[in-house]
Parts: sequence; structure tokens; C-alpha cells
Amino acid sequence: MTFPPLTQMGRRICIIGPSNSGKSTLAHILGAKIGVPAVHLDQIRHIPGTDWQTRPLEDFLADHARIIAEDGWVIDGNYSAAMADRLDRATGIIWIDPPLAGCIWRYLKRCFAGPEKRYGRLDNATREFSFDLIHYTLTRYPKNCEKYRTHIAAHPDLPFISVKSMKELNRLYNHWRLKRPL
Repeated sequence: MTFPPLTQMGRRICIIGPSNSGKSTLAHILGAKIGVPAVHLDQIRHIPGTDWQTRPLEDFLADHARIIAEDGWVIDGNYSAAMADRLDRATGIIWIDPPLAGCIWRYLKRCFAGPEKRYGRLDNATREFSFDLIHYTLTRYPKNCEKYRTHIAAHPDLPFISVKSMKELNRLYNHWRLKRPL
């Protein structure tokens, strides 16, 4: 796969994909590289200091609208209720969509052996592991992909990158000369 130059992606980049695919890490590193904030939608949707309890949808959507009105950002997360508005403001889209078995493996590794400090983590979360997240990743995410494709298809002029494996994601990091954290 050939990737466009990073400059072609603009200053408002959406990163979508399943849980534990590397969205938050890429958002953090891209944001730093192009000088815009990295926004992790999981942190906007959930209440800090809880076991990932969701905020009222109206509050999330209001914060989302305020964030996307800014001049620059890299946003990671799906949340189809807000995706159309986000893509209307975006200048580029990256869809990281590796095999789900690898995402689950990375999730388990992160929960039981991984760093407590990671990009996109909910501040002071009372727990990290959740069977619900595994269930969502394996059942709901694949069903939602058609919605995501429809949202993306409605923006044919946006630069779009589809990453189908961790090897492709590593090639993207190398192509854009992005430094991965250790």
C-alpha cells in the first residue's frame, strides 16, 4: 500500500477502528507531529474515576461539537452518533482495521501486563478489564463497520487511508517518520 504524504491529511484527522488497534497512540503521536491536540473520544464519552460509565449522550455531543469546531485536531474513536459531524469537519480519515483476534490479544496484554499510563486511558478508571469490551469488539464493531463505510463514502474528497494490519500500521509510522513509544 502507498500512503499519501502526511501534509495531504490536513490538520483535522479522524482515526477510527476497533478497540486496541492503536488509534489512541497514533492520534497522540500525529497530534504532536502536526502541532494539534490529540482527542480521545473515550475520555469525552466516559466519566473519569469510574469503571467506564458513560456520560449523558447530550453532554458528549455538546463537547464533541465544541472540539470539532477547533482549527486543528486528531480525534480517535468511532461513536457513530457523532461521526457524520466529525467527518464534515475532517481533512483526512485513517481507518485502522486489523484482525480482531490481535486486538483482543493486545487488550488482554494491556490489562494484565501493560502500562497503566497509556494514551486514551480514562483518568483514574476503577478497572481496566471488561468482558463487555471484548464482546463489543467481537460482535458490535463488525456490525457497525457498514455505518462507518457509509459515513466515509459520503466524503469522497477526503484523503482516506485504510490500514488492515499491524505491519501496515508500522509502515505508515515509518512512511511519515513517526516515532513509536517504547
